[in-house]
Amino acid sequence: MEAGTKAESVVAAAGSNGKAEVTGQESGDGDGPEAVHLRRTIGLLPAVSFIFGTVVGSGIFIAPKGVLMNSGNSVGLSLLVWLLCGILSMCGALCYAELGTTFKKSGGHYTYLLETLGPLPAFLRLWSEFMFVRPAVASYVSLAFGRYVLEPFFSPCSAPASLVAMVSIIGVTSVVAVNCWSVTLASRTQVTLTVIKMLALILIIIPGIIALGRGQTENFQNAFDTESLVLTKLPLAFYSGLYAYGGWFYLNFVTEEVINPNRNIPLAIIISMVTVTICYVLVNVAYYTMMSADELLMSEAVAVTFANRAIRGLSSLIPVLVSASCLGALNGGFFAVPRMLFVGAREGHWPVLFSMIHIRRETPLPAVLLLYPLVVLMVGRGDIYQLINFASFSRWVFIAMATLGMLIHRYRFPQHPRPFKVPLAVAIVFTVVCFFIVGLSLYSDPWNTGGSCILTLSGVPIYYLTVKHQYVPRRFRRAFDYVCRQLQILLEVAKQEVRTF
Repeated sequence: MEAGTKAESVVAAAGSNGKAEVTGQESGDGDGPEAVHLRRTIGLLPAVSFIFGTVVGSGIFIAPKGVLMNSGNSVGLSLLVWLLCGILSMCGALCYAELGTTFKKSGGHYTYLLETLGPLPAFLRLWSEFMFVRPAVASYVSLAFGRYVLEPFFSPCSAPASLVAMVSIIGVTSVVAVNCWSVTLASRTQVTLTVIKMLALILIIIPGIIALGRGQTENFQNAFDTESLVLTKLPLAFYSGLYAYGGWFYLNFVTEEVINPNRNIPLAIIISMVTVTICYVLVNVAYYTMMSADELLMSEAVAVTFANRAIRGLSSLIPVLVSASCLGALNGGFFAVPRMLFVGAREGHWPVLFSMIHIRRETPLPAVLLLYPLVVLMVGRGDIYQLINFASFSRWVFIAMATLGMLIHRYRFPQHPRPFKVPLAVAIVFTVVCFFIVGLSLYSDPWNTGGSCILTLSGVPIYYLTVKHQYVPRRFRRAFDYVCRQLQILLEVAKQEVRTF
């Protein structure tokens, strides 16, 4: 069947609201090898690579500066923050392992909020992710990519901001192209980039530990001097650290594509997060072995400054490895987040076009493309640390709400099957700590976190006007449906023909 013919036939089955009715989904006759649907192709190794490769991005090469300056320039306290962020992220990851095995749908935060707290919180999560969280996250990762690519050519000076932005956009474009082209290619790319990330971390950890073993400990003297500490800034230190650990929840966005999720989701989360926490603490110890706190704060590219002192012969290799690490984080984000938009559209909370996949490549093409222009626009915003605080507030509010919803669901439905169950104390502590950090950050950085809060709540009237009551004028709906149908034909996409959850 010709691609255009198949796409047109699906459009022809659409009603006046633009929603295509695919008979194979109801009758079960669309489950053959030619049926259009997202397939289970992610085994344990790709799952571990997916989490590890998404978590280890630009964060460990950028966030040390943010953690240190908000920890009162205290080396010991900043290391403690890194360890606590790892433990907190592990607790959250275990909660999401339970959620991922309890609810078999993809979509991550959105799905769990929908199943436990209802449609409005779920829609707000979808709204905030599309409007600013994902563009901000992808922007600061891509800016880190651009900065490290250009670092060897401009050192010791800083690269021009316009050139950094241009290279960043090239990186984002390449990742979007890979995720539009093939799920398998995106998965293999993630595994390859994860291996490169491990090499980068090893090249930092080993020289630092060797120097520490030789007695180079002067930068650890008076490590817990907290004279410059401002307690209200401490939540921002945790935000920077938790940003570096961010990504442990992305596997839950693609649950419907994981082979044997009851086994592989918890196992992949535990293996990857234990490894990441150990690596992150050791990397920061290595940084402080070679650099004082003041030198680290003055560095624009911490890993490059470290390499110039510790491994001069290979120092030119570090920016390349870090750039590849940033691409891996970008790839993981663009692989996962479109699945949340895809599920939201499938549930009727987003335009139906975004619940469709390419009829040959079987990628969620519209959802991937939707994020691209917003990321490009936000790359021009510039300040990486403001972007971290701006995006983190909304992200952590909804993570806390999702784990709160998990506790409520446990209470209301104690007999519901839960193949993996996290200890109750872990879930409660994680939820309380998340709400505490979020609340205190409103006081610490009211401009960025307050703006994030306002943008999130702006989705409330949108929900009631377009989803709950559908007050949109009929002529606007008709025009929108017409555009969606034309885009469906142009992009050669159709709704899934197989139920995958």
